[in-house]
Amino acid sequence: MYVCQVAAEWRNTFHKDVVVDLVCYRRNGHNEMDEPMFTQPLMYKQIRKQKPVLQKYAELLVSQGVVNQPEYEEEISKYDKICEEAFARSKDEKILHIKHWLDSPWPGFFTLDGQPRSMTCPSTGLEEDILTHIGSVASSVPVENFTIHGGLSRILKTRGELVKNRTVDWALAEYMAFGSLLKEGIHIRLSGQDVERGTFSHRHHVLHDQNVDKKTCIPMNHLWPNQAPYTVCNSSLSEYGVLGFELGFAMASPNALVLWEAQFGDFHNTAQCIIDQFICPGQAKWVRQNGIVLLLPHGMEGMGPEHSSARPERFLQMCNDDPDVLPNLQEENFDITQLYDCNWVVVNCSSPGNFFHVLRRQILLPFRKPLIVFTPKSLLRHPEARTSFDEMLPGTHFQRVIPENGPAAQNPENVKRLLFCTGKVYYDLTRERKARDMVEQVAITRIEQLSPFPFDLLLQEVQKYPNAELAWCQEEHKNQGYYDYVKPRLRTTISRAKPVWYAGRDPAAAPATGNKKTHLTELQRLLDTAFDLDAFKNFS
Repeated sequence: MYVCQVAAEWRNTFHKDVVVDLVCYRRNGHNEMDEPMFTQPLMYKQIRKQKPVLQKYAELLVSQGVVNQPEYEEEISKYDKICEEAFARSKDEKILHIKHWLDSPWPGFFTLDGQPRSMTCPSTGLEEDILTHIGSVASSVPVENFTIHGGLSRILKTRGELVKNRTVDWALAEYMAFGSLLKEGIHIRLSGQDVERGTFSHRHHVLHDQNVDKKTCIPMNHLWPNQAPYTVCNSSLSEYGVLGFELGFAMASPNALVLWEAQFGDFHNTAQCIIDQFICPGQAKWVRQNGIVLLLPHGMEGMGPEHSSARPERFLQMCNDDPDVLPNLQEENFDITQLYDCNWVVVNCSSPGNFFHVLRRQILLPFRKPLIVFTPKSLLRHPEARTSFDEMLPGTHFQRVIPENGPAAQNPENVKRLLFCTGKVYYDLTRERKARDMVEQVAITRIEQLSPFPFDLLLQEVQKYPNAELAWCQEEHKNQGYYDYVKPRLRTTISRAKPVWYAGRDPAAAPATGNKKTHLTELQRLLDTAFDLDAFKNFS
């Protein structure tokens, strides 16, 4: 106790961390079946000679005259009696009140004016003047006498032009989601490796003066007079430790958006026990909600097997929905009820605007769920990955599914194939469809929210194209990615009336090839399969 008091005093005085090296021993085995003498006989002979800590402490107090032996024995007897009586009463308990065990039950969060909050989510859109204001700060340096890098000046200038044209790219969409929540009093915390500038140099949330060492500026903290704080910090190379810390931070308050970004999506593999043991089953185990967000860069870019895949198949395999049961699609607020019932939400956004909406929805929902986001790499600068302000104004929402909106949707009876996909492969598909002049024959529907699965919206899509065969297209290998998750749920959606064909890479052990030419060959092969209207006839 003395050492801990000294450590606390040191930390309070010098504002530095303190490590207490506590050397301990275990008197008994780690459970009732364990006999430590089997493997550590000499050590446990010594341990059994040791007096128990309570006995040593009692002898010290008696020798100092603080207590006498009868008083000590009386205290032991009192405590034993408390335990015995509690044990006896426990046999009569018929109901377990979970709230009695919660150390941070978020008082007031689940009710509004004394009533349970409604299972609805307001629009996640914003007034245009708010978007414009955030955009202007994001494209400038809000402090005087601060010299930024010339390359960064060009980036900020480009941002300013986007705002002038009422358009956002990926970085701006994230900036506007964060900035608007700060205005609403929501503390935002983003950590991970290189998150301050972004692994792909797209974010730049911390500016560095080029002439003064360690002089920095965080423009996000200069948005509004009475805004909540924005914390962004590069983390150490310990995904396990950092993600565990951020999970605890998110547990403490529902009124904070806490995000952890992996440098590349596959970096989450060294934090797997946090994901498997705490994030995925946390609510089922401990009746504790948590709104942590995982940002996992993902995509086959021809850069080799490392850092290509965030392993979406792992997250989808751990989702708690039933692929063979069609839920009640007529249920009021079906989409929100689905979110409430799931163990976590898995999305792969193909547009900056939808990314903006899903981040804001994470806070505006009347409950909290972990959010897994497979974020892009090449789409960060893709000229077509842009969103107009019109899709971010009041009344707009996160789109679980983005339907076809081109010529194919105008004459749905003429559509021969309906392709379902998610993420950046959509842009490969639209480019190839245009090159083959098949914009009226092939419709492309994007599934932005993979779990909970949007049964209701996909049923509408299938019914819209009565003469089309169905195919799932992905850039990942067949035994990876989304196919094994999506196929049975699509089949359940349509009552197994049609097959769901596959267009994508063959099964493989590695996430991606290490040869760029092979990568391009595989990509062209999956595109050929997707747009060859005779590709599946031999399998019928």
